[in-house]
Amino acid sequence: MKKKFIVLGVLLAAFSFTKTNAQINLGDKAIGAVQKGVTGFTFSNADAAKLSKEAVDKLDAEHEIAGPTDGYTLRLNRVFGKHASGEGFTLNYKVYKLKEVNAFATADGSVRVYSGLMDIMDDNELVAVIGHEIGHVANNDSRDAVRAAYQKEALMDGVASQSATVATVTDSQLGKIGSAIIDSKYSRKQESEADLFAYNFMKKNGYDVNAEESAFRILAKMSEGSEASFIDQMMSSHPDSKKRADDAKKRAEKDGLYKPYVQQKIVNTVPVTTTKKTTTTTKKKTTTTKKK
Repeated sequence: MKKKFIVLGVLLAAFSFTKTNAQINLGDKAIGAVQKGVTGFTFSNADAAKLSKEAVDKLDAEHEIAGPTDGYTLRLNRVFGKHASGEGFTLNYKVYKLKEVNAFATADGSVRVYSGLMDIMDDNELVAVIGHEIGHVANNDSRDAVRAAYQKEALMDGVASQSATVATVTDSQLGKIGSAIIDSKYSRKQESEADLFAYNFMKKNGYDVNAEESAFRILAKMSEGSEASFIDQMMSSHPDSKKRADDAKKRAEKDGLYKPYVQQKIVNTVPVTTTKKTTTTTKKKTTTTKKK
């Protein structure tokens, strides 16, 4: 991967970009063909979950995943492991050992966080980002994204284009669907709703809601650097990071919770455990001989 920082174009439902991944962007003509070509096509939540899991399994096999004792995994488990079960969904978490600033969630409840994101976001900011991703799952945006990707592939290859059920897809199609999941382009309305979901999630669970504004400020600052033109291109279909930060601030102000956020220390290393040396002293037994 040549890009060191890839903006969270979704904050973060997939703000990633790689030159090796083929993106699936449905144009108006393709969407029209989908609507006409799959009349009567049903795609349930179970279908979306099954297809998402298959695509994510393939993505997992293609990426370096932080092991169970890796510092990144330990941190993610500590920060978000307690939220694995939520309102009608069960989540599973893994860390991709890649420097891109990226995270995504899928319809089967898979959450994948890139180590590059964990390098620049503290625990509260990370909760804001992942909370946003969960918002896309809870709001069925992730389901709709994988449905659109499947329909696109079905029409392209003539698989189940006239069927009312989901057909088995090829390995190549799974790869394209996986890329589409990572590069999902959500509408501004969907992004705003996921931002609100993240804010309410943090508020409900006692987190500092001001970290959401801070996370967007980080993205806005990134867009001013050397990656600015690339980031602007990736963000063109999403709400501006600065505006989203302002919106997060307004929400906190309205609730009387606003205060300038100070980023906390970021620790992605395995905690050092010190073993206390125990010294045992042997007491000498002295015997005295009584004189007769």
